[in-house]
Amino acid sequence: MAHDGGSATAVPTSAHWGTYHVVVEGDRVVAARPDPGDPDPSPVIGNVPTAQHHASRVGRPAVRRAWLENGPGADERRGHPDDEYVEVGWDRVLDLLAGELDRVRTEHGNQAIFGGSYGWGSAGRFHHAQSQVHRFLNAIGGYTPSRATYSHGTLEVLFPHLVGAPGVNDVLMTPPTWEVIARETDLLVTFGGLRVSNNWTVSGGRGANTARTGTRAAAEAGTQIVSVSPLRDDTADDLAPEWLPVAPGTDTAVLLSLIHVLFDEDLADLDFLDRYTVGGARLRAYVNGEDDGVAKTPEWAAEISELPAATLRELARRMARGRTLVNIGWSLQRSVFGEQPLWAGLALAACLGQVGLPGGGFASGYGSMGNYGGGATPKGLPKLPQGTNPVRTFIPVTRIADALLHPGEEYDFDGRRRTYPDLRLVYWAGGNPFHHHQDLHKLSRAFGRAETVVVNETHWTATARHADIVLPATTSLERDDFAVSQGDLTLRAMPRAVAPHAEARDEYDVFTDLARRLGAEETFTEGRTSLEWQEYLYERWRHRMDADLPDFTEFRKVGAVDVPHRSEPETLFGAFRADPDNAPLRTPSGRIELYSETIAGFGYPDCPGHPVWAESPESLGSPRAARFPLVMVANQPSGRLHSQHDMGSYSQSQKVRGRAPIRVHPEDARERGLSDGMVVRVHNDRGSCLAGVEVSDALRPGVVQLSTGAWFDPSHPEVAGCVHGNPNVLTADVGTSALAQGCSAQLTLVEIEAYEGPLPAVRAFDPPAGTTP
Repeated sequence: MAHDGGSATAVPTSAHWGTYHVVVEGDRVVAARPDPGDPDPSPVIGNVPTAQHHASRVGRPAVRRAWLENGPGADERRGHPDDEYVEVGWDRVLDLLAGELDRVRTEHGNQAIFGGSYGWGSAGRFHHAQSQVHRFLNAIGGYTPSRATYSHGTLEVLFPHLVGAPGVNDVLMTPPTWEVIARETDLLVTFGGLRVSNNWTVSGGRGANTARTGTRAAAEAGTQIVSVSPLRDDTADDLAPEWLPVAPGTDTAVLLSLIHVLFDEDLADLDFLDRYTVGGARLRAYVNGEDDGVAKTPEWAAEISELPAATLRELARRMARGRTLVNIGWSLQRSVFGEQPLWAGLALAACLGQVGLPGGGFASGYGSMGNYGGGATPKGLPKLPQGTNPVRTFIPVTRIADALLHPGEEYDFDGRRRTYPDLRLVYWAGGNPFHHHQDLHKLSRAFGRAETVVVNETHWTATARHADIVLPATTSLERDDFAVSQGDLTLRAMPRAVAPHAEARDEYDVFTDLARRLGAEETFTEGRTSLEWQEYLYERWRHRMDADLPDFTEFRKVGAVDVPHRSEPETLFGAFRADPDNAPLRTPSGRIELYSETIAGFGYPDCPGHPVWAESPESLGSPRAARFPLVMVANQPSGRLHSQHDMGSYSQSQKVRGRAPIRVHPEDARERGLSDGMVVRVHNDRGSCLAGVEVSDALRPGVVQLSTGAWFDPSHPEVAGCVHGNPNVLTADVGTSALAQGCSAQLTLVEIEAYEGPLPAVRAFDPPAGTTP
């Protein structure tokens, strides 16, 4: 710790957005400052002081009055803005919760308990809410978990069929580093751009944000960047990118047309296709139109994508002339038929014959996460064991609303016909589904169907306001921990900076007390305190490393240790390329599957055995566009991490009259009589929200951009479904396809109009009735 003059103390800490210092006076965080060693610190650290002491903090255990008085049961009023809570003591709330957990597991089995968490609550390796809640639920007999992620769940399901399961980890964890790209890559074609604000975020944090400097170094070394995106600023101007303003949701058509040019002009690497892939002939037949009579030429793609045919043809030629890396950003898979751009991108890289070459081939993640391209951490990271879950049921992560609303109903997922379990109790910790899920009104109805909803939370989020039992959790500034992420440079201590807010407790201590009441304390704790667990995790990790690292006591004194780090991991698929017979992929053929007989055998019409073009119902060319003529891009926000700290000063500085900003192209603004600073009603046949206008030419006409993460505020339904600007009141709760059932909330058709009525107050940050902060 460092003194900042007077009584102020600067305390180092880490979060998912990086390493920084909080300035503490007395027991309050008064400022947040970048770490001097961070070359590209995130401005979202400016949210921390406001959020730490905000009135929306959960101060005491609280129980919904209706649940407390009437007992467990479905209740459509869950989440109502005027619902009332009763604050109770810790002993009473834990007795109530332990009794309810025991009732559900006894009467309905542990599969009736859903353990929800998305893992973004804290960068700490021990106080990791997802690990904590899952370990606890496993200790008391198990639970129904979710499978895959909202971020890249489509890839997680699709790519094991195409490159094998270990290959999926390689694609996500060990792509070419920026140093390799700077040295080897002539052309980086990135579908979805290289958005700077996304690079400020890493799951688990990062000792220094190096993605932006690495990207800039590659550009300065001569790597040319082509950004295919409806948003010009998806790639920074200082990289001198070429911007192709594609119509949203049409990237697959573009990719297929590039493949067509390679085959048509004898630029495809046929030897590579024959040696390393299966399905090349089928792919060629499809792009030539032998299957459906439609050749996937640049002229065909130009009508769909609104990119000139000559531009696409020349791009394909440039890609064939040098070392080319094809990047498919995570955002592309988060729409209906999101499997197809991933598959087509891999197919394009295979046709170029550059998979397995340094700085070439396929990638998915540049511009989506800050550690992508930042090297690899060998031998793993410290991680709290979650135990073994004896429950075999699960649901895809995006299907939580359907599971709650339709128990016993069948659905398709990854080649199997599955059945939704009968979920009675939902336990959520470390995440906010009312940020990232689609169709929030449907999700609200789904939470109303559960018998009991439990949430551990730091703030009164919309998820907490849908809970029957709310347990106040400490923030990462109120406890000791340490942080490190995949590809990180340092493992960093996270010393407690301030005392816990009000009656907030560490989740480990809460779960310990619950486990004791349920006869599982030893299984959960293994006899260790929180600090003893941290020492245990650190020492196990230290002894795996081939390095001279200090013991735990010394580490806590010095505050950080260098992590054994490979700045240039093995070339992605390099061993396979060098010797495909002795290093085959773990696919049925041992090769890259451009055509998958396995997937074809599933019989899914929306995901056949090879990449295909299918028009999204949320595209400019679809029938819905006649009623809702604008495509809303719901990308990640630049002012916060997901919905975290939306009440923070930096996030609030981006609001327009207290609402989330919606960017509108000047042409679309003129047609609707809109100007900067106006409040508009954004709507379609699913819902509506209010947002504040920012007129910008940084996006193409026909597109509006409303980032996710504004706290859901349904307090004035007579005005809009969310008066604060959450785009997920407008998105459809459907999977990408029957194969992956991935998130499809990236693109949505809407119309916007000036809102001229009285402007309602935003109540999203007001604690519910009956509670005190």
